[in-house]
Amino acid sequence: MTAGDAQRFDVAIIGAGINGAGIARDAAMRGLKVIVLDKNDMCSGCSAISSRLIHGGLRYLEYGEIPLVYESLHERICLRLTAPHLVEALRICIPIYEGARRGPLLIRLGMIVYDLLSIGKTVPRHDMLGAAEIAAEAPGLERSGLRAAARYYDAQVEFAERLVLENLLAARAAGADIRTYAEVTRIGIADGAVDTLDYIDADGTTRTVRASAVINAAGPWVDAVLDTAPVATKRLMGGTKGSHIVVGSFEGAPRDAFYVEAAADGRPFFIIPWYGQYLIGTTDIRYDDDLDHVRASGAEVDYLLSETNRVFPQAELSRTDIHYAYAGVRPLPYKEAGPESAITRRHIIKANKDVAEGLISIVGGKLTTYRSLAEQTVDKLAKLQRLKLPECRTRDIDLPGAFGLDRARAAVEALDAVSEQCVDRLLSVYGGRAAAIAELCIEEPSLLRLLDDNGRVLAAEIVFAMREEFARTLEDIVFRRTMVGFDADQGRPMYDAVAELAAAEAGWDPQRQAQELGDLVAYADSLRVE
Repeated sequence: MTAGDAQRFDVAIIGAGINGAGIARDAAMRGLKVIVLDKNDMCSGCSAISSRLIHGGLRYLEYGEIPLVYESLHERICLRLTAPHLVEALRICIPIYEGARRGPLLIRLGMIVYDLLSIGKTVPRHDMLGAAEIAAEAPGLERSGLRAAARYYDAQVEFAERLVLENLLAARAAGADIRTYAEVTRIGIADGAVDTLDYIDADGTTRTVRASAVINAAGPWVDAVLDTAPVATKRLMGGTKGSHIVVGSFEGAPRDAFYVEAAADGRPFFIIPWYGQYLIGTTDIRYDDDLDHVRASGAEVDYLLSETNRVFPQAELSRTDIHYAYAGVRPLPYKEAGPESAITRRHIIKANKDVAEGLISIVGGKLTTYRSLAEQTVDKLAKLQRLKLPECRTRDIDLPGAFGLDRARAAVEALDAVSEQCVDRLLSVYGGRAAAIAELCIEEPSLLRLLDDNGRVLAAEIVFAMREEFARTLEDIVFRRTMVGFDADQGRPMYDAVAELAAAEAGWDPQRQAQELGDLVAYADSLRVE
């Protein structure tokens, strides 16, 4: 196919993480013809390595980023209303110890400002507790030197992967073309403006699409994408590495999330109840190595274990207690010097006019503020290209899984031999879209069977992931659709059954099935800590 014969789009979006997905949804809903390209699966990069919080960024107040905190708090309200099945309120405690960099007065002031900036919020305001009060609330907390505590609310998105997916589903429903495993290899320029994109699809074929505009939302890979254009550009990205560990419940484990100042370096980190486990993180280290194979280092793991054991001494956590760990690189703006924590978390929507007209790159961005970033990006695109587009509607329109929650519960409960635990899990993962899984079980009764000993996972989910949710590989299904890859055992007892179902659905031969299974096990192993 020649470039002249290639399919044309108003905008091509490179990257199917949270920013790319949000931009695709907004642009498609405003009537633009959209294509999304990602070299891997959706949400397989930066968006999957966060602390899974929808939060205002209390720490950003220290650096005077009040507009960012305000924006974040109001986007938290929006997501609580438009994605209630994915985003839930989370109570967080901040213990304050003698000698800490942030004393009771400073933290109380921060709490007041936080409340003031979140006018109209959907969660309760903060309160302050004395040492005895917080010790009674969290008996496992270290009491020596404990002065007081602050307690406030933010929100948690248990499965960031599903938030990304639902934005892509909404984009597809509005007409967007979603192509994963499609690596962009060349940005073509004609008469000083972007004109074409070449990409290699999953079977190794090079294809071309034409686009009037290109939005580079590749996260940490933004510079690598710009390198595919024939014009050199300055470095934009200077990300920092963040790692998390996941452990089971431990002696003295708190009911609430805890936001704690680390003794080693004064940096705050989280201990968060998550998915029946505890998510601990994150670190913040400058990183310039391979972006495709980022893993938690031994030093980071030991840091997180040591700091957790200091605050909850009965835990006595060691590496053998870690179920798995994950790490990635934050797509922050490049900055040569200075502390990592001081690098702005504000996003930058940069028109790359030095490369080509119609090329925009997204630098930075938070999970919490993806929707407003998308709105600003589409507005900027319209201004640059003199387009008359409708107003953004994403603030008030629910994501797909938010529709029909009661109907979905009734449909799943009506299935034979489905436990209450299975019902609750399906609603938490798929929201109202669980009704479609129930319908699939009725249409194909062989799929109404459970894959796990705990009776939580339906065979129909595997087929549904491949037919309706862009899943192409076993890793996609296990870690980014059904979410069983984040079980304490990473869903390993189900791998063979999942592989058989996927092979039957996709028509894989035995060799492809074995290869997929090997790749899945290798990926799961890569998250283990020695």
